[in-house]
Amino acid sequence: MDKIEPLIEFGHMHYGENKVQEALEKWESVKAERKEIKLHLIGKLQTNKVKFCLPLFDYIHGLDSIKLAEKLANEQIKRNFRPKVFIQVNIGDEIKKNGVNQNEILKFYSNIKKNFDLDVIGLMCIPPFVKDTTPFFIKMKSFAETLNVKHLSMGMSGDYIEALKCSATFIRVGSKIMGNRN
Repeated sequence: MDKIEPLIEFGHMHYGENKVQEALEKWESVKAERKEIKLHLIGKLQTNKVKFCLPLFDYIHGLDSIKLAEKLANEQIKRNFRPKVFIQVNIGDEIKKNGVNQNEILKFYSNIKKNFDLDVIGLMCIPPFVKDTTPFFIKMKSFAETLNVKHLSMGMSGDYIEALKCSATFIRVGSKIMGNRN
């Protein structure tokens, strides 16, 4: 928190975390005092961790299964707290990455909207580690337009400029600001 406090004092209010347990330890008391801070879960959310996420996380950037949608929908009722949700798209069709297969995104989105009361505000992706990520971001922009969702969570410290050029509304630049994790 030593590096984050000056950012909070400066007025920055949106922060991302990728580990639920770490976020609880770091942010629970800070958010209790500073209601204006918005916390984003940008890592993989396991269904058994959903109960710890609400109301700590205002944004969930990784909805990638019907099972997780059901858990989130049930938990938001229990907690009387409705986070903003991004559907994670496996934009590079990578076996080791999470996300809904791009060929299934329209069907998945329709299923979520029809069967769960989730506040889906956009799509999220982590493109393959390649020199030019722009084609993946262009594809994400097209999906967002097709689904008529407002937000795109894409781009990290190495490619956020390309993501912004392709209409990203949320970028993840933690290592650019905080340095690499140990």
